[in-house]
Amino acid sequence: MPAQGRKNVHGKTGVRFKAAYTKSKYENMLRNVVTDLIVHGHVKVTAAVAVDVVKEADRLVTLTKSSDVMNAKRRAAAFVRNVKVSDDVNAVDHLFAVIGPKFATRNGGYTTQVKLGNRRGDDAPIVLVAWVE
Repeated sequence: MPAQGRKNVHGKTGVRFKAAYTKSKYENMLRNVVTDLIVHGHVKVTAAVAVDVVKEADRLVTLTKSSDVMNAKRRAAAFVRNVKVSDDVNAVDHLFAVIGPKFATRNGGYTTQVKLGNRRGDDAPIVLVAWVE
């Protein structure tokens, strides 16, 4: 019979099987990284995260090509964080005003990945994700 005790606390019989990194935390991290990519134009992440960042960034650029602009902006705003790029422009407006028109004639492949080597602490492969010029 397992020992009785308080759950999710350190000490006697506490914290046995608590998950460290949940799906909601991963999705929030992905939203933050994609928003940084929109604001700054490039971002350094691990190779595993880069796969999902590229997928979401390409999906957002494809939204900018939609004929129904208001619905596309609402769908993009549901994913992208409300961060200011400049004084009066936020990340969604920057996506639709600058990044989207830049790729108007391109059919996919809006981002590029450059391998930078491995991280010193845990030897994870680091990738620079940037928009294609």
